Amino acid sequence: MRIAMPIWNDKVSPVFDTASKLLIIDEKNLNKVSRFETNLNESDLSRRCLRIQGLKINILICGAISRPFLMMLVSSGIKIISGISGLAEDVLNAYLHGSLSNSKYLMPGCKDNHCNYSATDSHR
Repeated sequence: MRIAMPIWNDKVSPVFDTASKLLIIDEKNLNKVSRFETNLNESDLSRRCLRIQGLKINILICGAISRPFLMMLVSSGIKIISGISGLAEDVLNAYLHGSLSNSKYLMPGCKDNHCNYSATDSHR
């Protein structure tokens, strides 16, 4: 499984639409097999979506994301977990161990659990 998170100063970037760096982790059986960072230079959302599709991302964990960008990514088969904040490494470990729903990973101002979107939710 390939997991991606936009990062800024070792934290989950607050707004995915304008994030400039993406951390990509290949995971197997709760182990981080490999990881790398890549720059996101595309400002146009459709080009940015094509770039992300080309990276073969399965799951994207992010902070805020615009509805148009969310729908583009979900339509391409990427599962989105949004409304998340915190240190990237802590967030990744929480996801891998099933504790990402802890309120300490919610963006400030979020009252409920993070949003979790997949292709089957695209009617929202």
